[in-house]
Amino acid sequence: MKMFAQAFVAISELHPNFTHPKVAGIVIGKSDVRSFPDRKNSGVDRFTFGFTIKDSPDFFINVTAWGNDGHVNGLASSFSVGDCVTIENPLVTNKDLEKGDKFCPTTPSNYRLLVTEAHSRVSLCADMDVIDRLLPLLHLPVKDSRDFYSLGDIVANGQKLDGSVINILAAVKLIGETKHFTTSDGRKGQRLEAKLFDDFISSFPLVCWDVEAIQLVQALVPRETVLFIADAKISFDSFRSGMVATVNSKSIITVNPDTREASALFRYAKEMSESGALDQDEMAEDMSVDSISDVFTVSQLKQKAHECPEVFFGITYSFISKLDLDSSVSKVVRTRCSRCKFLLTEDVLSCTNQLCPGRDQPFTATVGFDLLVDFTDHTGTLQACSLRSPVAEKTLGCTTEEFTSLTDDERTAMKWKLLLERCKIYVKILPSTKTKAGVRGVILACSVADPGEVKQHMSALLH
Repeated sequence: MKMFAQAFVAISELHPNFTHPKVAGIVIGKSDVRSFPDRKNSGVDRFTFGFTIKDSPDFFINVTAWGNDGHVNGLASSFSVGDCVTIENPLVTNKDLEKGDKFCPTTPSNYRLLVTEAHSRVSLCADMDVIDRLLPLLHLPVKDSRDFYSLGDIVANGQKLDGSVINILAAVKLIGETKHFTTSDGRKGQRLEAKLFDDFISSFPLVCWDVEAIQLVQALVPRETVLFIADAKISFDSFRSGMVATVNSKSIITVNPDTREASALFRYAKEMSESGALDQDEMAEDMSVDSISDVFTVSQLKQKAHECPEVFFGITYSFISKLDLDSSVSKVVRTRCSRCKFLLTEDVLSCTNQLCPGRDQPFTATVGFDLLVDFTDHTGTLQACSLRSPVAEKTLGCTTEEFTSLTDDERTAMKWKLLLERCKIYVKILPSTKTKAGVRGVILACSVADPGEVKQHMSALLH
């Protein structure tokens, strides 16, 4: 008679007396592979990495793998955060909070699992029923879902939080490029910075140093993702004169948590993104045009945007090929809530954004130009670039009040002043999932170009 497959032991029931336990769980955290000199064998290195698995809403446990280079690196590359794994014959041992466990995520279990090449086996789970049961656990934070700091709380507490480890709930605004470096003692490293936001703070830095954390964050969709980060390190960065959050070996990131607070923030992020308010914030953070010097053709701007998913700045000598100044005034001059930058109809007396942080305070609005323009050169066209106040007022040479009092003919005449001229355009380029080209432009300055300057730069670009 065939033996049935051995049943899985629940993490909550694990005990050092178990012989040959078999555990299934979803990977909710994972550390990079590290090596140490083997004390027993001179000149030989031992390799290790850790990961954390969860098999129920309340229970998760840390696992440490040890072995030689080939085995440990092979095992580490065989699964990622979000995969379901089965672990056969691990050693169940007591935690050692003085040594290795103080650098691992805090778990409710009294034990940890050790896996070695000789005795244990870790593999991707193939049982669909088990996978279906485990997958929802990926979206449950490992800490109480109400126990977190908002970005506003962090900024308000400022340096009082320096060096502390806290939980954060925030949405992802931007994901930077991974920067690679070599330390003074020859070790290679990497660093990625993302920008977070919530309903009080429009931009807050999150830094990752580990390859595993970087891979997780790189795969996120900006403006459409909320994170619950358990045990993030908060520190004061004197270079920026502000607070920074860092993901470390104790942190566990839950992507799009299944909690009421995260759902409300997700709705807010979506509304902010669709209203264009996040672009307004980005404009406030832009570098000064004096420090922008790289010149691009339109096709080079598009090409660089596809090759590098990070925001960059440049100058282009192009013609404004679409500028709808003669459409209805309400499409050119828009009203936004001063607090949350939500787009409003002009005659409203309160903000219509359900998640505006200032709903219980006196309503104030800003009125400004809000245009989408195309610019074109001999290599192509970049469509739907934002041209907004105060840049638009400088470019057009008039205020919104003056513009609203112009006749239709005067608006058309203003449009043709720019349409036929080659302009020097300072532009910020952002990746975008919403546009067909995959890129968006924000105009930071625009004026009719000096012909000598154009000739000099165009001949340099053609060579």
